[in-house]
Amino acid sequence: MARPMVRLRSASSGLLASLCVAVAMFAASCDDGETTPQECPIGGDCCAETDDCEVKLAPYDGEELSGGETTVFDVGRDAFARPARNLTPPERDDFALGDHFFNRGWVMAPASAEGNDGLGPTFNATGCSACHSHDGRGSPPTSPDDTRSFGLLVRLSVPGTDEHGGPKHEPTYGDQLQTFAILGIEPEGRLDLSWEEVPGAFADGQPYSLRRPMIAFADLAYGPMADDVLTSARVGQATFGLGLVEAITEADIVALEDSDDADGDGISGRANRVWDAASATTRLGRFGWKANQPSLAQQVQGAFLGDMGITSPLFTAQNCPTAQSDCMSAPTGGDPEVDESKIALIDFYSHTLAVPARRGVGEPQILAGRTVFETSGCGSCHTASFRTGALEGYPMLSDQLVWPYTDLLLHDMGYELADGRPDYLADGREWRTAPLWGIGLTQAVSKHTFFLHDGRARGLAEAILWHGGEGAAAREAFRALPESRRNDLLAFLQSL
Repeated sequence: MARPMVRLRSASSGLLASLCVAVAMFAASCDDGETTPQECPIGGDCCAETDDCEVKLAPYDGEELSGGETTVFDVGRDAFARPARNLTPPERDDFALGDHFFNRGWVMAPASAEGNDGLGPTFNATGCSACHSHDGRGSPPTSPDDTRSFGLLVRLSVPGTDEHGGPKHEPTYGDQLQTFAILGIEPEGRLDLSWEEVPGAFADGQPYSLRRPMIAFADLAYGPMADDVLTSARVGQATFGLGLVEAITEADIVALEDSDDADGDGISGRANRVWDAASATTRLGRFGWKANQPSLAQQVQGAFLGDMGITSPLFTAQNCPTAQSDCMSAPTGGDPEVDESKIALIDFYSHTLAVPARRGVGEPQILAGRTVFETSGCGSCHTASFRTGALEGYPMLSDQLVWPYTDLLLHDMGYELADGRPDYLADGREWRTAPLWGIGLTQAVSKHTFFLHDGRARGLAEAILWHGGEGAAAREAFRALPESRRNDLLAFLQSL
């Protein structure tokens, strides 16, 4: 079945009526002879309002191949770590080298392993895979005794903007609390994370409990933070499929903007515009929790500096706030500490990590769950598919029909998810729509199911129930569903 070329938007009110419209789109077929009663995928009286017939739901053309021709078929621990299926043998060699550098552990300078030093002076992790194990998503600490902090960090800023319109760094600790340091340097401090349970119930009376993070800092080595410090806890995002995200054309992304909600559907997505260090211009943001990075190259090199304290061709200055004199005088691993050749290989690796294929796309429960997803308003922000444009240097990623389930735009997600910390055009309540492809394999790859920007959600149902603001209508539609239909929706998400 061909995918309907529409962007479905519907609020929680009138859900069943919206479904009846959707049913017509999903190729209902009626025989002239005997018919069976029409089956309503959500359930309800709308079936009785139409002619007797059986709704024939089927997979959309190509939806099982989430990454188009790059898609790989793996449901195990390495499902997110595979090279794009259409790479040539020489490209696979470059991928393998990039994989090596992505997963290597860096050490403090000077070291006998030339080109492997330069860690710190302060840092959050010793390598990329510390926060993105098996190229999956990071996790918040799982207990009070878990002090590693790998996978979760805290962004810092104060009110105002820097010279490029981005967040203004906290004057003593910079833009990120560094919880580790090399020998002879004090770590900046420690993050204490606790949780508050928030009870709730579905419309059918079934109870649930959400958890709200409570953040505190301890052992601050360089004095107190500014009284007006703004903080935002973040877990590392999965790293597969990012080259395909970069290959989506800017025109296709901005075509989905509706910043003033001109169509009155309650959804007002808008693009972030951020500083591109390579071109020294402002460009469309598409990477990061608030779409604050314009390119995968900047995302990668920014993480080298911010997370590991390692300089690169794009960011050559050490990550040392002026108040930290010991940091400023610490030994370095060269200028830059990760050179252009290694960056090129890591960049290629990051571009060509493949998206795993969908599972069970033709199963009745998953098809029913897809309809719930579309008619409940989830697809208003989680745009199902795009066709990529021509990405220079990456013909294997170009002209691919891909299914990321994101519009890459900023949306107001309500006060409960707000961090109060602006980031370029993103205000304190706005977040980029997170891609959903591969989300059903999180447990297999990352060995946890913690979702949302700070890992507060302990599963997909909790992630939906945290939606507020523009996502509140979809959340309430989910809360109002009977348990069987909620399970249909979750089964669909698990198939992505």
